Amino acid sequence: MKNSRRNFIRNATLGTAALSVGGILPGLSSKSYGRIVGANNRIVVSIMGVNSRGQALARNFALQENCEVAHICDVDSRAIVNCTKAIKDRQTMVPKGFVDFRQSLESKDIDALVIAAPDHWHAPASVLAMQAGKHVYVEKPCSHNPREGEMLVEAAIRYNKIVQMGNQRRSWPNVANAIQELKNGAIGNVYFGKGWYTNNRGPIGIGKIVPVPEWLNWDLWQGPAPRKEFKDNLIHYNWHWFWHWGTGEALNNGTHMIDLLRWGMDVDFPVKVSSNGGRYRYQDDWETPDTQVINLEFDRGLAMSWEGRSCNGKYIEGSSVGVMFYGEKGSLLIPAGNSYTIFDLQNKVVKEVKDDQKIDSRNLSNPAEQLDAIHIQNMFDGIKNGSKLNSDVDSGHKSTLLVQLGNISQRVGRSLNIDPKTGHIVADQEAEKYWSRTYEKGWEIKL
Repeated sequence: MKNSRRNFIRNATLGTAALSVGGILPGLSSKSYGRIVGANNRIVVSIMGVNSRGQALARNFALQENCEVAHICDVDSRAIVNCTKAIKDRQTMVPKGFVDFRQSLESKDIDALVIAAPDHWHAPASVLAMQAGKHVYVEKPCSHNPREGEMLVEAAIRYNKIVQMGNQRRSWPNVANAIQELKNGAIGNVYFGKGWYTNNRGPIGIGKIVPVPEWLNWDLWQGPAPRKEFKDNLIHYNWHWFWHWGTGEALNNGTHMIDLLRWGMDVDFPVKVSSNGGRYRYQDDWETPDTQVINLEFDRGLAMSWEGRSCNGKYIEGSSVGVMFYGEKGSLLIPAGNSYTIFDLQNKVVKEVKDDQKIDSRNLSNPAEQLDAIHIQNMFDGIKNGSKLNSDVDSGHKSTLLVQLGNISQRVGRSLNIDPKTGHIVADQEAEKYWSRTYEKGWEIKL
């Protein structure tokens, strides 16, 4: 078990700088390493939401030599049992299970909360964790709506805590190198970027109101969201497609690609946003678009777009997911994996960088475990040494906001004018209604 953890981290960081927090140096045995690090120097985490992606994260955190997963939290009692079994081969500690993550936060032993619960929980849980003195690793999107993102940024400053968003590509070595190539002028002045996501998701049907399963705490699952009756087509994934709890494919997967575009083009807030699309493929309860194109315009003559097709998986540029940057001297492609290709204006390949690690971008829970470990270690480095995060909450909020603005444009049916200094919507009262949300009484976020 220890050897597998050591080899995992070494493989994950091959070709990059050695990990500065708990990094395994060549020739160092797991036994001698344990003496150096010591249990007191490990980051102790609690994982909130351990179905699917959350279980994959729990396994990844448990695999890190400088980490222990001490608590597993989920409103589904079955998930706690399954996740506990799933990490048995990766750490010796048997984690304690909690239905209510707030009980976990009361423990002084916990250093950080890892959040993989549904989107409507991301910001409220993050704030509660910081108020309890914990650092936060929160899956994308970092918030359900723009106001929550702003509050996250405020909370991180007020409580002086590390908040890393799970847009893991920020830590993938070849992706980071590709962005640096852009900034070094590999394709000249970049003026347009395009991102995409494709899949073949099936229908979710028409939900029926049924008794809440005995294994589910439905009240706590809803948490900050105003109460609704339980239906049989919501849990555990289809909530993504309901505005009440989810944010659609745009934030489910579009956040990753918009983040890469924003990073590569070095922009913050747009001046104009528009969106077109709808629920076209099936007639069912799915509310958010299954087909959507979001366009964002920035000052300095820059623009980007994101295309999402949840129900038609035809690849773009040979990949189910990716981004393409267009510049004066050529273009640069970052597909699904940790690789990139630079083209000249005649479409000739100028440079191609590949990675042998296989990545399945349509794997809903764990598409790139070894690469994602680098992102986790970057957070640990921030906690232990104050090192710069690859995706701090301010950066995460800005990328999340771009896609949220696209969804707001979609919902009001028109383009939005945006203040490029603040990211706020200009002179549109109807659109402003979507800037925040209504909370269940007693569940409001309070800083």
